[in-house]
Amino acid sequence: MKKIAFVFTQGPHGTSAGREGLDALLATSALTEEIGVFFMADGVFQLMPAQQPEKILARNYIATFGVLSLYDVDQCFVCEDSLKSRGLSAGHEWVLDVEPLSAAEIRGQLAGFDVVMTF
Repeated sequence: MKKIAFVFTQGPHGTSAGREGLDALLATSALTEEIGVFFMADGVFQLMPAQQPEKILARNYIATFGVLSLYDVDQCFVCEDSLKSRGLSAGHEWVLDVEPLSAAEIRGQLAGFDVVMTF
């Protein structure tokens, strides 16, 4: 089986990239257990709880990240450098359990995957 990484770099609102990435991630989880999920750049905002997308007439899918463990997706990482540059800390409460890593550590982790899909 190929190891597949999903990298979220877009914020949760303004584009459908996050929702499409999550849909692809859930569909792929039925085919392989070798999945890694990475949140970098503005993608770290995908992890923020208590978002209110209905106020901008958007669909709420963020909470769905919280059920990834039910799909046996447990390799989830967030970029510490991206958090810091956006005024967030690794100790923040997220919708998903993520392991904070530096940008260099994330590059090292991504090198171990056969396929990297970016959303």
